[in-house]
Amino acid sequence: MPRYDAPVRDMQFLLHDVLALQNYSNLPGFSEASPDLIDQILEEGGKFAKEVIQPLNKIGDEQGCVRNSDASVKTPDGFPDAYRQLVENGWPLLSKTPDMGGQGMPNVVGMAWSEMVSSSNMSFGMYPGLTSGAFEALMEGGSEELKQKYGPKMASAEWGGTMNLTEPQCGTDLGLIKTKAVPQPDGTYKITGQKIWISGGEHDLTENIIHLVLARIEGGPEGIKGISLFLVPKYFVSDADGSLGDRNAVSCGGLEEKMGIHGNATCVMNYDGATGWLVGEEHKGMRTMFVMMNEARLGVGLQGLSQAEVAYQNAVDFAKDRLQGRSLTGPKAPDLPADPIIVHPDVRRMLMDSKAFIEGGRAFAYWTGLYGDLLHKSPDEKVRERADDYMALMTPVIKAFLTDRGLKACIDSMQLYGGSGFTKEWGMEQFVRDCRIALIYEGTNGIQALDLVGRKLGANGGRAIFAYFAELDDLIADEADNEALAPFIDGLRTSKERLQEATNWLMQHGMTDFNNAGASSSDYLQLFGLTALAHMWTLMAKTALEKRNGDGASDPFYDTKIATGRYYIDRMLPETSAYLEKVKAGAESMMALEAEAF
Repeated sequence: MPRYDAPVRDMQFLLHDVLALQNYSNLPGFSEASPDLIDQILEEGGKFAKEVIQPLNKIGDEQGCVRNSDASVKTPDGFPDAYRQLVENGWPLLSKTPDMGGQGMPNVVGMAWSEMVSSSNMSFGMYPGLTSGAFEALMEGGSEELKQKYGPKMASAEWGGTMNLTEPQCGTDLGLIKTKAVPQPDGTYKITGQKIWISGGEHDLTENIIHLVLARIEGGPEGIKGISLFLVPKYFVSDADGSLGDRNAVSCGGLEEKMGIHGNATCVMNYDGATGWLVGEEHKGMRTMFVMMNEARLGVGLQGLSQAEVAYQNAVDFAKDRLQGRSLTGPKAPDLPADPIIVHPDVRRMLMDSKAFIEGGRAFAYWTGLYGDLLHKSPDEKVRERADDYMALMTPVIKAFLTDRGLKACIDSMQLYGGSGFTKEWGMEQFVRDCRIALIYEGTNGIQALDLVGRKLGANGGRAIFAYFAELDDLIADEADNEALAPFIDGLRTSKERLQEATNWLMQHGMTDFNNAGASSSDYLQLFGLTALAHMWTLMAKTALEKRNGDGASDPFYDTKIATGRYYIDRMLPETSAYLEKVKAGAESMMALEAEAF
């Protein structure tokens, strides 16, 4: 059976040394987040993920969820007890605000915990993960009454939460939604319609589930501008004492049969005149729902990273144990009939590709997560503006790049096993199947690329991307005389120049022919992601060099970190050249064939 050990040391390096969270102790939440407390959280979180959640991963995959005759849903054996322990130990409250019963830790610390949960059991982690997103949307757009009534139990994950967007006739194009909301005299609405692919729509983990549902108020405007957001509880909640009452008119009409994430209940949800409460303003539902969608997109990026991490860990174990062939430069284990396959360069290629991506991708996700904290907690208006810009700019890159490359890492790890990887016995093919959905849901990666190129680059006159270029230029200039860091600075400079050239090309040619923007968007996102990881590897290498030359001189961790970064610069970053050429190729050859020619 596969194993998982949380990469606590790497997380500590990022949070304490690279991001230096202790430098933000003047901000709410950070003042309590001492390095010692963060270390304790990471150690205990890793232990919980390994001992409680990870052993259920294979069980969840094999058993799946079952819809009963009364439309209730049974989750896999062990899930309810593990979920109970999750709630009792207060893990969902880690980064929630104290006014909702939370511990108030920085969100970036919560990201580390979320990564552990997802690595150990992606299907299980989706239940509290989506509840957290629904909670944040409620806090953003809900009335004070709704916040107080539903917020605390959603914050703790005692009650589940969902997001209901997709319908049989529409996926990404939410302007085609048909679910309707009819106003009632008491200020509520009757919700009627069907939603599909609703993760955690029905299950036996919580006593209540709070659905956030997009619907069109009867008589409202057509298209996306007529969409409103509603809170629809599975069970009604008493205003007097918060106890649960009658069942609302919402039910699970069926479970989807999926390629992976079998332990998560993906439901068809029927709303048969269910009672709902408006969240935010009429016809402005997408504005509030985007709070949840953006949090979900960051979470999905972490899912791609997390599956890559656990697949990589097991691939390393196999590569060190599996004997096959001899090293090209002579036997490395002469007392054995063959060498471990880790001696072979192509095996090293797959492992190093994964390792360099995972550590760089983790830094990119956490770096962006820190800006999410600054957006909400910094007293400096300029800092909040920069954080808001970066969160908008980086979210589609994190979602798409980390899931694209995360799937590749899972496939490479499975490939390393040879024929064994193709069998269920070793568990590697589950990581591939589970990870595959991350490229699709919360907006396919192609949609993320279009969002990046079509909306995010030009927002506020390109303020975000130009600020990012300036930040990279400053780092390059500041470290120009640092000879030990020169390979990283040179690689970052070249990659940044290519990204800037691609950006300028899109600004010039994308507006004259929108197909150019569409045709080049996915390649541009890959170029952006590679550059962002070059940025992260430069920061990590700089920090590792400083530690190695200081109090970490005898710690091999820093040498390993620098060597891994050099591999990224030497062997992975050159891809930026090809992506630049593909961006500049535009749409002509891509759109040349008539539809009938396919």
